[in-house]
Amino acid sequence: MEVILKEDVPKLGSRGDVVKVAEGYGRNYLLPRKLAIEASAANKAVIEQMKASSVRRGVKEKSDAELLAKQFDGVNLSFTRRSGENDQLFGSVTSADIAHELEHRGFTIDRRKLQLEEPLKALGEFTVPIKLHREVTTTIKVTITKEAVEGEQPQA
Repeated sequence: MEVILKEDVPKLGSRGDVVKVAEGYGRNYLLPRKLAIEASAANKAVIEQMKASSVRRGVKEKSDAELLAKQFDGVNLSFTRRSGENDQLFGSVTSADIAHELEHRGFTIDRRKLQLEEPLKALGEFTVPIKLHREVTTTIKVTITKEAVEGEQPQA
């Protein structure tokens, strides 16, 4: 089955691409979710308009992402967490925690844009990449420090 993608689909193609997919994948996933339309002569004419608007939208999205990336320069997030032996945290710092802290600072970022392989489970400084656009990625610095426990004397 040939379909024309209306949106970017990971590992399949970009908006406006004509791709061949399995019947079931196209009929049961792509078409109902409005990610694609069937490739017919009439739809191929519509696709040219979609490609032109897609290029214009892509340029605007990229410039917006570059402006936002400049705002992230010098952003340093600090988290204080309880930790045990060998500076291992009780729990972790997840992408949701980082997104929540960024929201407090005025940045509205979806946690899925944070390219955190796995939650941070140790004390220290970490560099977390944020993918703002297909071609624009920036980084922020995340520092995790040890929470002082009551009744414990600071070690000298």
